[in-house]
Parts: sequence; C-alpha cells; structure tokens
Amino acid sequence: MSGTIENPLTYAAETVGKDPMATFLGITVEEVQHGYARCALVVKPEYCNAVDRAHGTTVYAVADQALAVAANATGTMAFALNVNINFVAAAASGETIVAEASAVSMGRKISVWKIAVTGKNKAVVASGEGVAYHK
Repeated sequence: MSGTIENPLTYAAETVGKDPMATFLGITVEEVQHGYARCALVVKPEYCNAVDRAHGTTVYAVADQALAVAANATGTMAFALNVNINFVAAAASGETIVAEASAVSMGRKISVWKIAVTGKNKAVVASGEGVAYHK
C-alpha cells in the first residue's frame, strides 16, 4: 500500500470523516479543502463534565477529527503524531462546537497544523497544534 490517495477530498470527507468513532460521537464534516477541514459536534449531556460543560475529551475529539480529515485531504494517507490542545473557555450542553484545522507547513513526510475550536457566537473554546506523519 503506497499511501497515495486517488481522490483525497472524497477520501478525507467520506472515509476519514465517517470513521467509527466520529460516527459514534456524531461529529460531522462541514468542509474539506486541500490542507483544511472543518468539523462540528453537538455537545450532548453525556459528553459533559460534572459542571455541565463539554468534557475536555469531547473538545479534543472534534479537534483531532478536524486534524485527521485535513491531513488526509492532502493526497497521502496521514496519521497524527502529536496534538497539543489549550482549553480556553467552556462549551455548554446543547451547544455546537466547531473545529477547524489548517496547514501551517507541509513537508514530504511531516506536516504541522493549526487547530481552533469555537462555540456559541464563534467564541474560542480551544486552540491547538498538531503534527501529522504522511505515509
């Protein structure tokens, strides 16, 4: 298996974007371009912490999914090597959170990504960086 993807935007949106975990959580792909993806998730009550705010794993999940979709939209199969998330504000139950991942640097094997998660009124919920390996 070479790692080259024949139709990267379709692969990113349909295969990566609808992986079993993303489907289970209800993460949807809203937009995919070469080196960019936007994914969304409605925060369900079971995705919240003890104070009825989106649990960190919920915020991380949508950020990680945006990174995966964006990195795989580049034409080669990609896997996250590292993701750093900074939690900035809370998102409430019922709120839709949106993660956007965009390329900062794309090398032959390693790419670096900026990730932003926003909530109600486009308020920043989290910001982060990701590094991906391209097969």
